[in-house]
This record gives sequence, C-alpha cells and structure tokens, in this order.
Amino acid sequence: MYKNFVYNHILTILAALSLSGAVAAAEVAGVKLADTVRVGDGGPELSLNGAGVRTRFMFKVYVGALYLQQKKTTAAAVLSDAGTKRVALHMLRDVSADQFFSALNDGLKNNHVPDQLAKLEPQIRQIEGIFKAVGTAKTGDVILIDSVADRGTRITINGSDKGLIPGADFNRALLRTWLGDKPADADLKNAMLGG
Repeated sequence: MYKNFVYNHILTILAALSLSGAVAAAEVAGVKLADTVRVGDGGPELSLNGAGVRTRFMFKVYVGALYLQQKKTTAAAVLSDAGTKRVALHMLRDVSADQFFSALNDGLKNNHVPDQLAKLEPQIRQIEGIFKAVGTAKTGDVILIDSVADRGTRITINGSDKGLIPGADFNRALLRTWLGDKPADADLKNAMLGG
C-alpha cells in the first residue's frame, strides 16, 4: 500500500515536471511558440530547437526561435545542415525597416570577410528591398525566415509571402547573424541552440 502511494506520488511529480518543462520551452517573454511547424504545404515538420530574446541597449526587440528537422546543439551542425530550417522573429517593439536591415547587415559584416559579402551583394540588396517595402515591423508582428532546401530563403511577414531569395550560401550567411562567431546577441545564440 505504502509502495503504491510513493510510486503514484513520484509519477505525479514527474508528470508535473514534464508539463512545466513543456510550457517553459513553448513560451518566451510572454510569446507562445509552437513546438512544431511545417514549412509550406508539403514541407517537412520542424521542431523547436530553442528560443530566446534579442536585446539591444537593454531593450527587448524580439523573441527569436529556431526550428529544425532534427535538434542540434552547435552552430556548426546547424550551418552545415542542408535541410529546411526556420528562424521565427516575434516582434516585442516597433522597429523601422532601416533599423531592422541595419542590424541584419551588421550581423552579416561581423561574420563574413568583404570578399564573401561581395558575392552575396545581390541577395543582400533583395532582402533590403523586402524590408523597405514592408516598412516598420510592429510589436506583435511575426517575421519568418525559412531556409527551403534547394530553393533559397523565403521571407514571410504575418502570413504574407514577401519573396524568395535564391542561394543556400545566402541562407547560411543570414543564419550566422544569430549563430555565427560574432552573433548579434550571444545569449540569444545560446538559447536558439537549446542552451
């Protein structure tokens, strides 16, 4: 009788811990994140690898979430993965197109030498044009940056497709903004890698 009581009590505690872990993993800074997503109608299912908050000058800018087909804990493993990936940015404050692109461009410059950037110039101009056409990213907006295997980088804002930028090299370059040796936010990099 006592053994059953202890056994049931332990099971109850373990169940509660697993539920609390699931809730914590799916909510960051008040933003509820899906545990799994699907890219496109027939695309593969991706799982939440990790998520955290991008801060700049002590202000919370967005919640960044990384979705992968298989969980990975190192930047090198993510960057070498040729499969479909998603970076989801849930805006926590208003950011103008110029501010957003400037931060993105800084991330690219910090993680690449000039020769590498020169080769990516057409794609960099294309993503700049996408964000300038959108204007201000407002609090509550959701920006999806999908690496679609063998196709390129698709940008979606609040469910509206804003364009496909060709090239796997560009997607890896963009991912280095968050996961490179000099990431935009080291704490966010660690969180995206499940740390």
